[in-house]
This record gives sequence, C-alpha cells and structure tokens, in this order.
Amino acid sequence: MDSSVVVALMSRLSGRQVKTFSIGFEEEDFNELPFARLVAERYATDHHELVVRPQFMDILPTLVRHYGEPYADSSALPTYFVAQLTRQHVTVALNGDGADESLAGYERYLGVLLAESYRKVPSLLRKGVIEPAASLIPGRLPRRSRLRQAKNFLQSACRSAPHQYLRWNTFFGPAEKTQLYTEEFTQRLDQSTAEAWFLQKLEPVNGRPTLDALLATDVESYLPYDLLVKMDVATMANSMEARSPFLDHKVMEFCARLPVEYKIRGRTLKYLLKKVAGDLIPAANIKRRKMGFGVPVGRWMKDGQLDFVKQTLLSPRALKRGYFRPQTLRALVTGHTGPGEDYSQQLWALVWLEMWHQMFVD
Repeated sequence: MDSSVVVALMSRLSGRQVKTFSIGFEEEDFNELPFARLVAERYATDHHELVVRPQFMDILPTLVRHYGEPYADSSALPTYFVAQLTRQHVTVALNGDGADESLAGYERYLGVLLAESYRKVPSLLRKGVIEPAASLIPGRLPRRSRLRQAKNFLQSACRSAPHQYLRWNTFFGPAEKTQLYTEEFTQRLDQSTAEAWFLQKLEPVNGRPTLDALLATDVESYLPYDLLVKMDVATMANSMEARSPFLDHKVMEFCARLPVEYKIRGRTLKYLLKKVAGDLIPAANIKRRKMGFGVPVGRWMKDGQLDFVKQTLLSPRALKRGYFRPQTLRALVTGHTGPGEDYSQQLWALVWLEMWHQMFVD
C-alpha cells in the first residue's frame, strides 16, 4: 500500500509517464505482483516485473560481499533483484519505506496492544481455560496462519510489553540461544548490551502511549539498522539511488504528533493512511492483509537448496569456530525438512554469518 500511494502521487504530480518496478515469486502466498499490476493499470505506468526463482544461493556470495557484515534480513535478496531490474531503466527511484514505522503498519504493534487488554482478563480464566485451549493448537501450521499467530501471541502475551516486543523481533529467543551457543562462546559474550538498549528504548516515557514507544523504537532501530541499510546497499550495488518520501522529516514529525487513534483504530492498522489511500489506489490494495517483503526461502531450502545449507553450516571449518553446538545446528537443518516446520529465518541468519566469516575473517 505504501509504495502504491507513492506511485499514485507521482502520477498525479508528474508530467511524464511514471515507470514502476515490482518483484514477485512463483509461490502464490508470497507474490504481490497482481496487486502491483492493479496500481500500474490504474495510473497507466510503464510497468516492469521480475519473478525471482529458487536459485537464490547463486547470488548469496554477491550479497554477502556487498553488505560486508552479518545481515539477517532475507528480504535483502528480492531488494537486490528489484534494484537490478530498476537500474536497467532509471538511476533514481522512490519507494514506500518508513510509512509502517510512522503510521503503525505492522501486526506486531496491534499484538502488543491486544496483549495489554489480555493481561486484564482474570487469571483463573486465562490459565484455566484460554491457555490450556491454546496449547492444543498444533505447532505445525502455515507461516501466515491465524491459528499459528494466536498460539504465538498467547505464549508471550503475559510478558511485559518491552519483553514481548523484543521476543517478536528476534529469530532466537533466550531459550534457543542457550541451546545454540557453546559454553565457551556464552562466557565470551556480553549478552546484556543490545537487549538492554532495546528494552530501554521500549519503556514508555512521561506518559507516552505504548504504541508511540513502539514506533519510536523502530524509528531508532529497525528502520535505520535494517530497512534503510538493506535498500541503500542493494541500490548502491546496482549504481542507483532510492529515496523514501515517507521519511521526509516534515512527514515524520507530523505523524509523530498524531494521536494514536489515527494510527491504529480498533484493529485497523495505518488507519489514517488507509483513509487517505481510499481516493488514490484500488480498494483491494487497501483491504488485503499486510504481507511485507517476505521471501519463500523456507520452501526453496526444502526444494533443493538444503544441501548447500548443510554443507555451509556443518562443515569442519564452520564447526571449528566454536560458536554453536553441532547437535543444535544439525537439529535445525534436519528439523526444517519436517512437514509444517520452518526454520528458514534462523538458517538464513546462520548461513550468512558463516559465509561472512569465510569471506571477511578467514
């Protein structure tokens, strides 16, 4: 929706035909191309598409070299490809980055607010009825299943908002890290710094609403250290620039001053932007559930790429580093092949870390 709004405004303001670029996948539950076409057709843009297929490991060494640091966001892959496609036609492009962090576009924001209400439910009802019922929900469910989401929600809903949000923003929680790290590596780590900084950012200050604390945290962490790094490196690697209208300081300052009910109203995320977008883009693009720039790496790993993952993570050179327990790494790799199991984000992060080591440290 965010990039669609940018396209709509560009088309209204520009005296020339706007060029648009979009990436898609053969896997339907990750593919947003049909929705991009709706906007392209409405504004008669010069539209270009690319379908990314499973041979993603071929480009991974290139990505690791360009990013130059351990980078755990798998959407770096489609971002690189969309930049590559775009550079064939233009040298500067606009995108929709920043709207989610200023106007509350992520489902996790709503999750934290719902958890505040859930914690007010009498303990007897929560512990005696709701949570036992939730434990019956099977763990092997599709990635975007509402039942899976409900189970994850109830498993952490009774934690404080900062700890809850931290858990929803990590691939490895404290228990998983304990199982993964070797004792020697654990002793060498200062594990308090990053988490303490993150939790301190999340604490509501001077009566600031919880939602604004979440947004401020993402503006100071997720946005500059993940999303903007991803876009900047991918575009610079393809000799082009990307600019983000939603990050204009006047836009961000205006959004920061808005009451929270203009950002989330009821269960509607990005309420104000959706009201504005009603006159700009097709209703289907507004009403659909947020997808994000997800990548079907989990499915690709199961369909032929798992040998590469195994060879990378379980090689003698990788295991000799002494960071991770071999039995846990093997369990992640073999567990990913099970029906309904998905450790793709964890495996992606670990593979990138190992390839970074090979390229920059070894």
